[in-house]
Amino acid sequence: MTAPVFVMTPQTLEPAGAVALAGVGDLLTLGGPEGRHAVSVRRLRAGERVDLVDGDGLRLVCEVLDAVAQGRKDRLAVRVVERLVEPAESLTLALVQALAKGDRDSQAVETATEVGAGLVLPWQAERCVSVWKGPKAAKGRDRWQATALQAAKQARRARVPRVAEPMGTPALADWTREVRLCGGLVLVLHEESDRPIGDVPLPEPDRSGEGRAPVLAVVVGPEGGISEAETALLEAAGAVTVRLGPHVMRTSSAGPVALAVLAQRAGLWGQGAS
Repeated sequence: MTAPVFVMTPQTLEPAGAVALAGVGDLLTLGGPEGRHAVSVRRLRAGERVDLVDGDGLRLVCEVLDAVAQGRKDRLAVRVVERLVEPAESLTLALVQALAKGDRDSQAVETATEVGAGLVLPWQAERCVSVWKGPKAAKGRDRWQATALQAAKQARRARVPRVAEPMGTPALADWTREVRLCGGLVLVLHEESDRPIGDVPLPEPDRSGEGRAPVLAVVVGPEGGISEAETALLEAAGAVTVRLGPHVMRTSSAGPVALAVLAQRAGLWGQGAS
């Protein structure tokens, strides 16, 4: 049976400093929401295996010693069996997702995380029905980050994608320029493009493990599509419009499917877990 994954933080793992310093044989205690989930929802028992990850590449393979049920103070006691530090991404897959009505944008974030996205950018496009302003922007970003966290656990990833601050089209154009200057690529999915996504040359992955991975981003518009003005602005910033396939997909599925195509083309799916 595959071991479940739980996210550890300096606030929820004891003793203090264990996230950074824990080694094989060390005894740890996981508390907080993750500890409560492990004890009261997953009902883990002594002898079972769990993986504790920090969301930034560290994975502690552990054996459960005890599950202490104390209501809101449930705690999971474990022994570290193996400490793994997974290499940095060689190519950062990014999803630029326009805000969508209902939960379709959250669905896109969830599936993109499972595919391997390392960065998610909420985009307030011109034709978005959903609008994030004021406190709603912070709540929306937090919701997407929580979705990415849960999806990363489900996918058994040691790295949790970062959800950036929401941005409008001018800010997205500026970001696109920065990506291009650093050797990355931004692809805008557009049904009227005559360039297939499979024909675009991709950035060269950085396999040095030093955190200099170029960004390979996909921009997905809202239900009403990307306006001509937005398309022109992004192309002027260095983005490339591409067609994903012969069929028009929902905003919830287009981005993850495109990222899957790019991950396969770039050889990312032949690498270890991230």
